[in-house]
Amino acid sequence: MTAEASSTRKSEETRKRILAAALAVFRERGFHVATMREIAAAAGVAVGAAYYYFDSKDALVMAFYAQAQDEMAPQLDQILKESRTLEQRLRGIIGQKLAYFAPNRSLVSALTAHIDPEHPLSPFSAATAPIRDRDIAFFEHAVKESKLRLPNSIQPYLPRLLWLYQMGLMLFWVYDRSLRQERTEMLFDKTLKMMMQALKLAELPLLKPLFRPAGELLKAIYGEA
Repeated sequence: MTAEASSTRKSEETRKRILAAALAVFRERGFHVATMREIAAAAGVAVGAAYYYFDSKDALVMAFYAQAQDEMAPQLDQILKESRTLEQRLRGIIGQKLAYFAPNRSLVSALTAHIDPEHPLSPFSAATAPIRDRDIAFFEHAVKESKLRLPNSIQPYLPRLLWLYQMGLMLFWVYDRSLRQERTEMLFDKTLKMMMQALKLAELPLLKPLFRPAGELLKAIYGEA
């Protein structure tokens, strides 16, 4: 291994150690209370070194988002490959994400305060667009493989609507105080079944004209009218 390669590897290891320490501190102290000094101490690095890799707590959160996607991608790909129906794919995708984020549920809860698209940590912001688009791509794959025959006014928007459905479930989940978040599990199961029934109705030729206004509304919402 060359000196340059060794230096790069050590740099990446330090970066990962700081991120892991940050997540631990966020879990213990809370995102808003935790400081970069505490994170640096937990990682065993100088404060300046922590700032060298991450210039703020927001940067740490963005790294957490990216790491989560990288780590979940193989499992999500496997779910898409093995599932036969859209319901199975959605149950697998969203269930995997809830399980992954469970250890950092308190952090995710704190981040829900940043819902305004103007805030860089918002899931709807320009800063998180690459992460959001990559996430939506899994739903695009799920819809495509399911070979749904939906009206043209609805079909292009379905992956984005499914992503919003996922976000709504996660918002409910972070505030769910029931034992083992059983209310979220029930909500997920019932709403998913209702949605599958609605999509089946949307495939009926006689009902397709009824979805034209919905398509027009979606165009307006997404600024494509």
